[in-house]
Amino acid sequence: MKRYAVLIGVLVVMVSCSEAEKVVADDTCLSNGGKSYKWNMVTTWPKNFPGLGMAGENFSQYVDEMTCGQMKIKVYGAGELVPAMGVFDAVSQGNVQLGHGASYYWTGKVKSSQFFTAIPFGLTAQEMNGWLHYGGGLELWQEAYEPFNLVPLAGGNTGVQMAGWFNKEINSMEDLKGIKMRIPGLAGEIFTRAGGETVQLPGNEIFLALQQGVVDAAEWVGPYNDLTFGFHQVAKYYYYPGWHEPGSTLEIIINKDALMSLPKDLQAIMKYAAKAANQEMLDEYTARNNQALTELTEKHDVKLRKLPDEVLIALRDISEDVMIDFIEGDEMATRVYNSYVAFKDQVISYHRISEKAYIDTRELD
Repeated sequence: MKRYAVLIGVLVVMVSCSEAEKVVADDTCLSNGGKSYKWNMVTTWPKNFPGLGMAGENFSQYVDEMTCGQMKIKVYGAGELVPAMGVFDAVSQGNVQLGHGASYYWTGKVKSSQFFTAIPFGLTAQEMNGWLHYGGGLELWQEAYEPFNLVPLAGGNTGVQMAGWFNKEINSMEDLKGIKMRIPGLAGEIFTRAGGETVQLPGNEIFLALQQGVVDAAEWVGPYNDLTFGFHQVAKYYYYPGWHEPGSTLEIIINKDALMSLPKDLQAIMKYAAKAANQEMLDEYTARNNQALTELTEKHDVKLRKLPDEVLIALRDISEDVMIDFIEGDEMATRVYNSYVAFKDQVISYHRISEKAYIDTRELD
């Protein structure tokens, strides 16, 4: 009996210790003595803007949940803490720890940054993720941002965008001549060389510019965001495909000193929370664009049109010349371009017999 009593006592102690350890683990959640962190993230988007503006919010939520509240990230919309185009410098200088935007906004500082968002006739969202995470793209991105004390991570993707809103039909290259279009970046240069006139406008000014005839055409993102902005009220024709932005990757940038100051577990959480936010945005756009396009065409009688092959081929030829001129004299941009093109050539070969072949098969009569 004494032996049984001792055995039961030992078991009780073991269970009690196990329960105590469980409680401690639940309470502390992570290591580092329970130290808490409060960081700020600035973005290039209006606060809580659908799709684009929610990636930062999702990232903040994931970090909060994975750290059991040990790390809190407050997200600021454009203009709340810094101007939209001040995000890069604010994070680089350490005024805030995090930023969210699109890397091609910073081509004036880092020319190669253009490739980490999108280039005309470039990689799709799926292909961009492949290049970044398994084709050496992310390592080049980090190298390009190293002089600015920044660590970049993919932070969302809109998928293939739309070619834009037009107030007249486009049947040939001749129809592009003289059109004033809101279209930024390299695509703007291509459009200009095609005979159009490029106008630079922030997103919140596009509607009024179309309404007042300041521009004849404009591109923004795709059905989900375009419906929200109400462009169907001031433009009649909606053209596809989005040759200029076939898979626009957004970025989360982290001040490197701030990141390195974190314990290893929190550094890992930042990395994997960014991956989750990156995929989350693409999933949302895939679903919401379908719904929004149906509403635009069926409820608002938008005229959906495909750009003629003649126009797309001509724009593609022009884009190749623009890219060569763009990278000239910049060693880093040239290296990134070569990596990007090499990956694109390989993935096109495979997608011709996989993704494209399957989609073509699915649409057979």
